[in-house]
Amino acid sequence: MLNNLTDTEEGDGGPNSQGDANPKESSPFINSSDATEKSQKYDGKHMALFEEEMETSPMVSTMISSLANYSSLPQGSKEHEEEADNEEEDKKKKKPVKAPQLGTLMGVYLPCIQNIFGVILFLRMTWMVGIGGVIGSFIIVFMCCSTTMLTAISMSAIATNGVVPAGGSYYMISRSLGPEFGGAVGICFYLGTTFAGAMYILGSIELLLVYILPQAAIFKMEGLEGAEAEAAMLNNMRVYGTIVLSFMATVVFVGVKYVNKLALLFLACVILSILAVYAGVIKTAIEPPDFPVCLLGNRPLISKGFDVCAKTLESGNGTVTTKLWSVFCDSPFLNATCDEYFVNNNVSFIQGIPGVMSGILKENLFGNYLEKGDLVAKKGIATVEGPDDTLTNSNRYVLADITSFFTLLVGIYFPSVTGIMAGSNRSGDLRDAQKSIPIGTIMAITTTSIVYMSAVILFGACIEGVVLRDKFGEGVNGNLVIGTLAWPSPWVIVIGSFFSTCGAGLQSLTGAPRLMQAISRDGVVPILRVFGHGKANGEPTWALLLTAGICEIGILIASLDAVAPILSMFFLMCYMFVNLACALQTLLRTPNWRPRFNYYHWALSFLGMSLCLSLMFICSWFYAIVAMVIAGSIYKYIEFRGAEKEWGDGIRGISLSAARYALMRLEEGPPHTKNWRPQLLVLVSTDVEQNVEQPRLLSLTNQLKAGKGLTIVGTALAGTYLENHPQAQRAEQSLRKLMETEKVKGFCQVTISSNMRDATSHLLQASGLGGLMHNTVLVSWPRNWKQADDLQTWRDFIELVRETTAAHLALLVPKNIAAFPSNGERFSEGHIDVWWIVHDGGMLMLLPFLLRQHKVWRKCKMRIFTVAQMDDNSIQMKKDLTTFLYHLRIDAEVEVVEMHDSDISAYTYEKTLVMEQRSQILKQINLTKTEREREIQSITDSSRGSIRRKNPAVVTTQLSVTEEQPGVSSKVEKPEEEVQLIHDSTSPTSPATPLTPASEGGAQTPGSAQVQMTWTEKADGEPAKPPGASTPQGIKDIFNMKPNQSNVRRMHTALRLNGVIVKKSSEAKLVLLNMPGPPNNRSGDENYMEFLEVLTEGLNRVLLVRGGGREVITIYS
Repeated sequence: MLNNLTDTEEGDGGPNSQGDANPKESSPFINSSDATEKSQKYDGKHMALFEEEMETSPMVSTMISSLANYSSLPQGSKEHEEEADNEEEDKKKKKPVKAPQLGTLMGVYLPCIQNIFGVILFLRMTWMVGIGGVIGSFIIVFMCCSTTMLTAISMSAIATNGVVPAGGSYYMISRSLGPEFGGAVGICFYLGTTFAGAMYILGSIELLLVYILPQAAIFKMEGLEGAEAEAAMLNNMRVYGTIVLSFMATVVFVGVKYVNKLALLFLACVILSILAVYAGVIKTAIEPPDFPVCLLGNRPLISKGFDVCAKTLESGNGTVTTKLWSVFCDSPFLNATCDEYFVNNNVSFIQGIPGVMSGILKENLFGNYLEKGDLVAKKGIATVEGPDDTLTNSNRYVLADITSFFTLLVGIYFPSVTGIMAGSNRSGDLRDAQKSIPIGTIMAITTTSIVYMSAVILFGACIEGVVLRDKFGEGVNGNLVIGTLAWPSPWVIVIGSFFSTCGAGLQSLTGAPRLMQAISRDGVVPILRVFGHGKANGEPTWALLLTAGICEIGILIASLDAVAPILSMFFLMCYMFVNLACALQTLLRTPNWRPRFNYYHWALSFLGMSLCLSLMFICSWFYAIVAMVIAGSIYKYIEFRGAEKEWGDGIRGISLSAARYALMRLEEGPPHTKNWRPQLLVLVSTDVEQNVEQPRLLSLTNQLKAGKGLTIVGTALAGTYLENHPQAQRAEQSLRKLMETEKVKGFCQVTISSNMRDATSHLLQASGLGGLMHNTVLVSWPRNWKQADDLQTWRDFIELVRETTAAHLALLVPKNIAAFPSNGERFSEGHIDVWWIVHDGGMLMLLPFLLRQHKVWRKCKMRIFTVAQMDDNSIQMKKDLTTFLYHLRIDAEVEVVEMHDSDISAYTYEKTLVMEQRSQILKQINLTKTEREREIQSITDSSRGSIRRKNPAVVTTQLSVTEEQPGVSSKVEKPEEEVQLIHDSTSPTSPATPLTPASEGGAQTPGSAQVQMTWTEKADGEPAKPPGASTPQGIKDIFNMKPNQSNVRRMHTALRLNGVIVKKSSEAKLVLLNMPGPPNNRSGDENYMEFLEVLTEGLNRVLLVRGGGREVITIYS
């Protein structure tokens, strides 16, 4: 076997070793043709027991190499996906793909270092220490670094829970939290990366125009003060920022490979700059540098306006004034008029960097927050200020350019700790991603955190407070403040930070378009699909244009301090959801949650998530709300319009856990009457093609439910499950398609049993789960039940009515369902009439109210009719019913219909007699199916003519059977099916006897009617004498029978009720009516359907309603 294995397997793990062309979350090797060929070699050997499974389940020994070398491509995250169809043709042309070789140091640690260290460290760190103090700044750094460390722990757990292909954080979040969260957070992460590019570009422009080449400014700032100088600076940033952005975008478009090659150079600049700072700190302990800061009183002066820090100088000819004198006085002479503060205070200078051993740390421990335009003053120096002194010559002092406060510092600083995803973004290039990502990321965060925390302390211990608060180094000859500390020269920091910020900007412009391309190719946001396209080599051209456009928005803002909080929001939201994903996966304990990184806990993830959320609102509550609105809008857009993806995400796990919890709560007891709503089980029938025969039934379902509550659409099939499983699948697909068309939100279920009766009963019993059960059954009236090929259709219907009654389920039976409106129709006027004959728990009141919530029935008015007997007070009944409806908060017209006792007419008597005679004939005559149909038709035709003659004013029920009747002449009418009506055998009897002649019309008594019958002749012309009726006495017994008194009473009630309902509600859009129950004695089933037909005759749309035995509506709040 080992030889076979060696011969059949390829050294690279077989053709499947690189994953299949259509990436999936599971193994792609089942049912592969290659595996089938290999499995044939095992036939008849040691695995004969599994011979029949070889075609679908290949041997492990043939697949183990491919499984071990399998690499999954994320959906839409790699450029090669478009070329998957041509993979086989290109395989010979392609060069062998080299295995990823990057280790922890080069693949994770150094890229994270490069991305974390950035422009904030060089341009704003010293200012933050000066404003917030050492203690406040240390708290900010500690909070931010703790947040990223906790996020890194959560990210490490997710990254080591299986293979994480290229796509980084977006892939991890989307596959952990689902496409909605993944798309929303992915776009937020994309926006954060894009605005980070804008921040880096603005930082590089600030370094260029303030510290490297100030004379390059297009809008000159010399001689400008306050808002004018600020506006000129912002305009310079906008112009140069746009130029640099265009240049960088062009570089990324033309050759991204050069950007990657320069990454090491940019990283070297960052590391050298930081080492120069530490070297400068060490040097200050030995020999502090000479950086004098000139003070007038306790106010530091801008050093550009003078050369000597003195008012006058002594020379051989006497005392002469300096340039500083000319700045504050109106002439260079000693008797000139000078600024009052200049006259009252002395000029002195202090060392800007007294050194780490100077004890300045104590002075810098606490914060010194300033309003915009406030003077940056030295603490502890005496100053003389008049009570009415106003600030003059403000352009000669170092002033605060923005209003500072603690939360602003957090927002500005946080971008300096972002970049922790750099390692996970390169997971496709790592030799062992599951080992390198946790170690490299956590070590990088540890390193940078140590550097940041030590920098806060060292800056506070080495640099004078007024210099720290001097954001642009105006008091130290325009030098970068952190550069004054560096050794051997400030230019090391200036040049190094400039190149590092340019490199970081290029990296952002390189990474952001690829992230957008991955999101676009996933297809979760349809509107972004255009950005998935690019050049032939896969470069995301359209995504790059979008990135440059969004980045330009940040450039136009032009202020580094304003852009930093914006990207802080998006990064914090991304990190928050990484923590949420880890916490959810841990708490849900899904079987697939098996990360190799074991040093995580759900409490740490929740703490990280809480820190992220807190920092968002600490930085800026306004930006936080805007970011959440953006993310929420994207989430809802994906939910309603996006492509449905099943990634095995944690949100699905939450749904299952929440559903289980809710179901367990529902088990505690039935819902209160106030919470009762119809939870529908809709029973539909399908044709031979498994298409639904009554689509309007689902339209009515939608109008009743309006998307609320439980809806189960079920159908039954006859046969065995093994043989009819394909038909069941087609029926289920047909149900789902129709539910989607009719916008019915719910579930579908197909049941197969040996016969339709049992299958329907199984649906009734087994649908639902736990407390989430149906309480109402909606089934259509049996269509053409009189013309059915057999009697089983209406027998099944009656059994269904009995079962719903036994199960205490409400029953809704729409009659003439094809005439019911579709969801697109609108009734501009009309009535919904409710005939409330017996109390059913309030179903008849509740259903019209629910229907009128839908736009189809909204303009219809509700009318309620009830029936008063002879002894009832109809006036009081109407008053009581009106009060009852008022308490129910239901608007409806009320009418009480009086029905007095009357004699049973001859028409009623004969109609009942004909019905019973037909039933007896069908029982006693054992004809073939064709002969039985002919006999029924002949009886029906004859009797109909007799009834018309006896009572021409009454419209008879149509009972014909539409088949050809070859030469049959009959004179006895037999309606077709077996039926019975309202109430049971305990209903009060009428005093009139069936033999009493009808008072009106002079009709004959039924007893005088002569009944004859002609049997179908055989081919030889002799009459066919069926068994059981072969004797004249047998036929005589049938036609001499008298109708059952109970049936006569029921027919009398049905005819009288129908007459009243047709008179009052013939123009109604819908009639709701109490549905009588079936007889307790099954021998009366033959008449039940006929009674219901008589009751509803002449009405267009009828909804028969049976209550479920409980109250469903209440007057209480």
